[in-house]
Amino acid sequence: MRYLKKRRMRHIGKGPGEPAFQEDDPMTGVANLFDIGLVFIVGLIMALFSVYHLQDLFSETSSFTIVKQKPKTEEMEIITKEGKKIKAIKVTKATVQGRGQRLGTAYKLEDGTMVYVPE
Repeated sequence: MRYLKKRRMRHIGKGPGEPAFQEDDPMTGVANLFDIGLVFIVGLIMALFSVYHLQDLFSETSSFTIVKQKPKTEEMEIITKEGKKIKAIKVTKATVQGRGQRLGTAYKLEDGTMVYVPE
């Protein structure tokens, strides 16, 4: 069985001496898919920034501290932002000696989250 493909034609009718009909290209609609994809990606990035409150990273006046802990390895990382400076400090299990001042208390809750309470 032979499959016959019909060609779609449209009427142009611009003037004398030009062809009255021109073939439609079925790939003309695909060119806009790239633009739609870009708009979708930008929208997704904006939604993620607003859900996780990441817009504070770009603010010059905000300062905050984030404590991250990997559940499998139990490694901790403290990320601090003060003005334009961002510092990331990895916490290890190595012990140190010296004199210091007590700053507060840290508690580990039943669900695994940690809370720091300054004195």
